[in-house]
Amino acid sequence: MGSLDRGGGKVTRVIIVRHGQSTYNTEKRIQGRTDFSTLTEKGRNDAAKVGQAIYSISFNAAYCSPLQRAKQTAEIICSQLGINAIPVPSGRLLEVDLPLWERMLSAEVKQKFGQDYRIWQEKPDEFYMLVPDGEGTRKHFPVLSLYAQAQQFWQEILPRHQGETILIVGHNGINRALISTALGIAPSRYQSVQQSNCGVSVLNFSGSWGEPVQLESLNQTQHMGDILPSLRPNHQGIRLLLVRHGETEWNREGRYQGQIDVNLNQEGKLQSQKTAQLLQNVELDLMVSSSMVRAKETAEIILQHHQGVRLDLHDGFKEIIHGLWEGKLETEIEQEFPGQLQQWRTIPTQLQVPLGENLAQLWQRTVQAFDYIIKSALNEQLKTISVVAHGGINQVLLCHILGLSAESFWSFRQSNGAVSVIDYPKGFSGLPVLQAMNINSHISKSVLDMTATGAL
Repeated sequence: MGSLDRGGGKVTRVIIVRHGQSTYNTEKRIQGRTDFSTLTEKGRNDAAKVGQAIYSISFNAAYCSPLQRAKQTAEIICSQLGINAIPVPSGRLLEVDLPLWERMLSAEVKQKFGQDYRIWQEKPDEFYMLVPDGEGTRKHFPVLSLYAQAQQFWQEILPRHQGETILIVGHNGINRALISTALGIAPSRYQSVQQSNCGVSVLNFSGSWGEPVQLESLNQTQHMGDILPSLRPNHQGIRLLLVRHGETEWNREGRYQGQIDVNLNQEGKLQSQKTAQLLQNVELDLMVSSSMVRAKETAEIILQHHQGVRLDLHDGFKEIIHGLWEGKLETEIEQEFPGQLQQWRTIPTQLQVPLGENLAQLWQRTVQAFDYIIKSALNEQLKTISVVAHGGINQVLLCHILGLSAESFWSFRQSNGAVSVIDYPKGFSGLPVLQAMNINSHISKSVLDMTATGAL
């Protein structure tokens, strides 16, 4: 329930898709800006599935990378939409430029350029290649250049499409850079945002470049039959499924709950059952829940498909204490505490609700609880765990894993019953990877989030 959800202005919605599986993808070959790779049959089929999944959305424009694997994907998607829109190629959507590695097998790159490859994976913002420049060479920083390119794309495109809906079909790298520059995620976290072939992400811009942006969802793959994105190669750590509890009657009314215990309503129970069905074939080793009843009920419904899995309740994951706001509607809060709601929506880090928690206090206890759970699960050598918590808790955790501060609290939508996927492929010492965020198609039956926002 941030500025994007409550603002009166028209939102610019951007649907971002990665191209379908290509021949180089199957060969595990570095593509970069080469244009030798074409879509496989699976890639073409998956592109058609994207078109079917977004068929009900009315688009004002479509843009794509000029490289044929992205251009073909965009053309297939647009043909499925039943519109005459022709995807407009943009050089700003070209893939990351890796001239010294292109066309090489990934295994060959690791063998020949071991140290450089490690920097590329662990410190991508510091990675550079020495490329020919006249009679000498120059340092080329692929990721930094890509981020500058992505920002230029936004600055060119957004003024043309204020309040409209546009489609972008790009590549793994440029899509990460587009999402990251929009949200303020640093280039050092380039490897922390996943983009699967034909995965769908949704960004909502409240206005021009520099105004608030919200990631509605990241890397949805359910339209292709993939319940969750696949693990990365050489994954040795842990996968965490982060769930927001189902709807309560106070969510529906827009009444602030905070740490008042409110049961799930019928819609919330149905949402939880749908989430349970989504995850029924996922092997879980542990379930952790906020000790509040709405989260605990959600966790228990999910665990009906996972007999024998332990449920641990943790006070550290309880929702933010809203103090004197708790139990009140927004109209009542505005009347009793003039201006505080606007502050909460726009500069939440500066708000201190009477008798409530501020964001710094929420951040400290949430991150402390989260890190403890991750470390404990790794020590027990668990592979997949789930945490069922609240909107405020989940938004803090998403900021934390992507290296963002509390100022970005409203940058991530968290719907009742939605699932986000966080991997620690190299254990606690390595950077986490946000594989998917706010998966809710099992509830909305759409790649767009159709659920009610609800108060925290």
